[in-house]
Amino acid sequence: MARALTSVSEDQGPAAASMSGASPAEDDDEAGVKTAYGPVKRILDVVGAGLLLFLLSPLLVLAAIAIKMGDGGPVLFWQERLGQRLRPFRVAKFRTMAINAEAQWRALPDSCKRADGAIKIRDDPRVTAVGRLLRRFSMDELAQLLNVLKGEMSLIGPRPFVPGEVDEYPRERFIRHQVRPGITGLAQIRGRSDLDLLRILAYDAEYVRRCSLSLDLSIAVQTPLVILGGKGAQ
Repeated sequence: MARALTSVSEDQGPAAASMSGASPAEDDDEAGVKTAYGPVKRILDVVGAGLLLFLLSPLLVLAAIAIKMGDGGPVLFWQERLGQRLRPFRVAKFRTMAINAEAQWRALPDSCKRADGAIKIRDDPRVTAVGRLLRRFSMDELAQLLNVLKGEMSLIGPRPFVPGEVDEYPRERFIRHQVRPGITGLAQIRGRSDLDLLRILAYDAEYVRRCSLSLDLSIAVQTPLVILGGKGAQ
C-alpha cells in the first residue's frame, strides 16, 4: 500500500522524463506547475466553498426545513469516509433516508447490501420523499462544503468511499487516495450512479494522473449541466 500511495510526481521521476525527451528546463517548469497546483487549488476550494455557501444559503435553509418537517429527525447525516492517504474523516450530507434506515438495512438479505450502506436496487425504499428530490439534484452533497472548508475535501476530486468499499477494488486503484476527495469529479460528469465500481475507479485514476486547474474548471462547469440533465440520478 505504501507504494500505491506514493505521489504522482515520484512516479514521474527524472528517468521517465529523460525517456520522453524532455529537457531539464522543461522538467523544472513542469515541477513548478505541479508544486503550485496544490496550494492554488486549496485557495480556490476555500473561496469557492464559502461563496457557494453564501449564494445557496436560502436553498440550503429550505432543504433543512423540509427535512426537519418531514419526520422530525436530524437534518444532517454524518458517515465515516476515507480521505487523502486513507485518512478517515466524517463526511456531512443532508439526510435523505428515514430515521430507522439502519434498522431497515440490517433486516435486508446480504445479497441486497453494499459496503457503503446502500442496497443493490434502483429505488431504495428507505429514501424519503424529500430525500428523493434532494438526490435528484445532488443537493444532499452540498453539506460537504463544510468538509471542504475544514480541509478534508476539495470541490473537485474522486468521491470519498466508506472503509468497507476499499476492500472491493484492485490495489493499483489506490492512486485515487493521493488527492483530497471531492464533491464532484470525472465519474460524476460521466455517468454518476449509472457507473459500476470499476468504471468509477478508472475515472478516479484518470483524474489523479491528469489533475490540473483546467481539468478542475472543466468538471466544475459540466457538473451542473449533468445534474440538471438528470443523467445517472438515484
